[in-house]
Amino acid sequence: MRIAIGSDRSGFALKEALKAHLAGRGVEVEDLGLREADGFMAYYEVAPRVARAVQSGRAQRGVLVCGTGAGMCIAANKFAGVHAVAAESVYTAARAWIVNRANVLCLGGWVVAPEKARTMLEAWLDTEFGAGFDAERVAFLERARGEVGRIESEHFKPLEVRT
Repeated sequence: MRIAIGSDRSGFALKEALKAHLAGRGVEVEDLGLREADGFMAYYEVAPRVARAVQSGRAQRGVLVCGTGAGMCIAANKFAGVHAVAAESVYTAARAWIVNRANVLCLGGWVVAPEKARTMLEAWLDTEFGAGFDAERVAFLERARGEVGRIESEHFKPLEVRT
């Protein structure tokens, strides 16, 4: 699996901890910004880079870190095919994949401690879509995913994929 990751200054330390954790798992990680603790990139500059990597298929999933995760989430969700979730709990991170197949996880460097963030990342990566639900509920989740795709195609104009 290849994961695109990025942060602004507020999320830099947490991003670096998550990068190391992913590398330790043998995951290929592409860091798309910020690369220096004293540098500057705004969340709205970083999120599109990661979103485009996921949108194009160059990365299977993305991780974005800013102060709260909210700004990154808002910006990433502007890209067709990118489904970002800002999470502050292990439960939400797991459910983001189990229920929604959210392909971008957004975290807050100001609100999530590194150990908790690693646990959240593991929960998001290691769960199966529909885990714990009966067949009827999984079928509903599949239909819901299709409906969200339909809504997206009606309201989003496809963007030219840039790398």
